[in-house]
Amino acid sequence: MTSFEKLSAARAAALSDWANALARRSASLGSLAVVCCLQSGCMSDYASSDPAYPGDFQMRHPIVLASALTRMDVYPVGRAIDARTVANLRAFGERYRGFGSGEVVILTPGRRDGDGRIVGEIRRVLASAGLRGRVGIGSYAPSEPDSAAPIRVAFMGLKAEVRTPCGLWPEDLASGSSLEGWKNEPYYNFGCATQSVIAAQVDDPRDFVQPRTLGPSDVAMRTRAIEDVRNGQDPGTDWKTGLTAIGQSGGGGGGQ
Repeated sequence: MTSFEKLSAARAAALSDWANALARRSASLGSLAVVCCLQSGCMSDYASSDPAYPGDFQMRHPIVLASALTRMDVYPVGRAIDARTVANLRAFGERYRGFGSGEVVILTPGRRDGDGRIVGEIRRVLASAGLRGRVGIGSYAPSEPDSAAPIRVAFMGLKAEVRTPCGLWPEDLASGSSLEGWKNEPYYNFGCATQSVIAAQVDDPRDFVQPRTLGPSDVAMRTRAIEDVRNGQDPGTDWKTGLTAIGQSGGGGGGQ
């Protein structure tokens, strides 16, 4: 083999070794890239863990105290107000005395004949309930002319209410085409109706923000408990419940 052939063979061997090393390096880099891609795929935050809304429904739909409208609808029966309506009007007047401010407004539907006498009866009932404020008279346009439009009595005063409207669904609960609903969190509308019902049922709106003053203790119960402790007895109340078996009368008579 000539010197030229030896030089060519050595150059070819060096190029082959360099190509193999480059191929191995490329394969290693490719494997590393695949691993990195797989790891990044496993760590991807498909559904964010950050809550879209406050987790507590009391934070999403809080009960607040506000100066709001309190209204009562009066439906005359036979061109007059019955005993049930009188009782409701008395309770309405007592609520105004406790939480109302300004004037009480009585609104008749349009210019219906015969409402003047009923308005006079409503004013007398409110006065008998202790209402001494000014009473304004007006009218309103019924939304449906054919419906039984009531006479409305209203005032502005302290009231507990939920300001956020119920029935809103900003996200799908079980979407198959997106990631909405995958976080296993309470939905936005959850608790809104419950909060609204509680706000409407509580008699004194101030109970939501401050407790009431404790009343005096029962002297007889306190004395009995102290005497029991002094005598080494249990001061708790021993409740007795008499139960009758099913199928037996209270007199002890049994079946055949």
